[in-house]
Amino acid sequence: QLGALYESNYSRLLRLIQIMGDQERMEFSLQTEHRFVGRVLIQQLESCKYTDTFLLEQTAAAGKWVNNPKLTVRLYHDAVVAEVVTHHGRQATQGVNRYPNKHMHHPDEKNQLNMFLSEWLNFCLLHGCCDVLPFPDSEL
Repeated sequence: QLGALYESNYSRLLRLIQIMGDQERMEFSLQTEHRFVGRVLIQQLESCKYTDTFLLEQTAAAGKWVNNPKLTVRLYHDAVVAEVVTHHGRQATQGVNRYPNKHMHHPDEKNQLNMFLSEWLNFCLLHGCCDVLPFPDSEL
């Protein structure tokens, strides 16, 4: 089940980053039924032979109950999977955590982060507006 989640996250994220072309970052709006939800920034942090690492960050979320996610996701091209490696600047947790633990991570926190990524990527694919803004090299 976890392998299928990582594979589907790879596919979803790949669909989004293909829009970027050769740009290292892009930004787009999220909107549902004429309601602004926020903006998403996708930025390539690292590119290696078999992996790419991206920052995905949502800003200006509408509503006081919405957190702005900030995830670093690594794509493993040889294995065709993607996983969350950091969230809000903190390292992702172990696959399974003893509970209770020093940092009070949930026993399945890594799985929860990757499930969230799956849902968030689906939302971005469904509700991302066509105002995709790649950043020109001059603005980097």
